[in-house]
Amino acid sequence: MSAPIEIRPVSAADHAAWLPLWQGYQRFYKTEIAAETTAVTWQRFLDPAEPMHAALAWRGIDAVGMVHFIFHRSCWTVGDYVYLQDLYVAEGLRGGGIGRQLIEHVYAEARAAGASRVHWLTHESNTDAMQLYDRIADRSGFIQYRKIL
Repeated sequence: MSAPIEIRPVSAADHAAWLPLWQGYQRFYKTEIAAETTAVTWQRFLDPAEPMHAALAWRGIDAVGMVHFIFHRSCWTVGDYVYLQDLYVAEGLRGGGIGRQLIEHVYAEARAAGASRVHWLTHESNTDAMQLYDRIADRSGFIQYRKIL
């Protein structure tokens, strides 16, 4: 029987556990984020004044998943929204409920802070993850547009 999963916010001591998951996430999406951006992102997670947060899923002493989320204002509600920006579970462990536990962690953090909504995007090709997302959230019907500046 494997150890239970524990979800907890990152601390400064977790960088070496978080970084391989962050790099795995980038490989999954076939992208490469600059080391400088990664360093700034990590520091933002540790700064209590920042709206950016991260949590790791731990199985014993091994970090097996990560989630990043950002609180932001909305013109539509008094309570903040929470954007679940990045979610990743290590290869070989997907489909076992870790992703759901990470999302539920974000839901709990959002509720505790009085947020009105948690939302996220996924790539249309990420059909495995969409099977989970369709069970635990509603599709908005909106299509994302973007302009890189």
